[in-house]
Amino acid sequence: MSKIKLTAKRQATFPSKVCQELGVAPGDELELKPAKVRGESVWILKPASKRHSKWIGSLNRYATNADGDHSMESIRKNVAQGRSKR
Repeated sequence: MSKIKLTAKRQATFPSKVCQELGVAPGDELELKPAKVRGESVWILKPASKRHSKWIGSLNRYATNADGDHSMESIRKNVAQGRSKR
C-alpha cells in the first residue's frame, strides 16, 4: 500500500508507481469522485478524461500509409521518406 503525505499547503507527492499505474505525468489533472465501498466513504482517483482527447487523432492529417501497414519496417521507411523531404 502506498501512502501520501500532505504539506502545510495541502500539496502531495504521489509515488512514481502510482503515477505509472494511473498513466499521469507532472501537470496532468486528476479527477476525484466520492463513493461508498462496503458502507465506508472513499474517494476514487482517476486521470481527467480530457487528457487524451487533445492528441488522439491529431496526427491523422500526416498519415500517408493507406494500406494500414504499421510494421516497424514500414514505419522506418515512412520516417526516412519524411526526412528526405526536408
